[in-house]
Amino acid sequence: MERYRHTVQYYETDKMGITHHSNYVRWMEEARIDFLRQLGWDYAKLEQAGVFSPVTAIECKYRASTTFPEEIQIEVRVAAFKSAILKLEYRMTNQADQVVLEARSEHCFLDPDGKLIRLSSKCPELAQTLAALSEA
Repeated sequence: MERYRHTVQYYETDKMGITHHSNYVRWMEEARIDFLRQLGWDYAKLEQAGVFSPVTAIECKYRASTTFPEEIQIEVRVAAFKSAILKLEYRMTNQADQVVLEARSEHCFLDPDGKLIRLSSKCPELAQTLAALSEA
């Protein structure tokens, strides 16, 4: 899988010129969407299949600051997958390959009515791919 790349924007920084902590969560979402796209399952395809995947938990460990206009590389990895729960890990590095953030997100899978579903029943191909990646 290719790492997702994000260039820190000026508006993402605070008065001290450092990226505001809330932006890292946005970058995680950008990277997650790109990760699924690389697997052949962008959000539009998931939603067309009647699957929604909200965030149920986030954990971030900030290791170093970033500033405008640094390029940040974001690696996404499947930490665990059970048919109704997906846990992802993120590792963000700057151009010097210094780790700036390590994070985790947890997601469930819902149908359009908001009921919990097993991904293996709605999208078995994606479920198999995520299961294989969680074992790698």
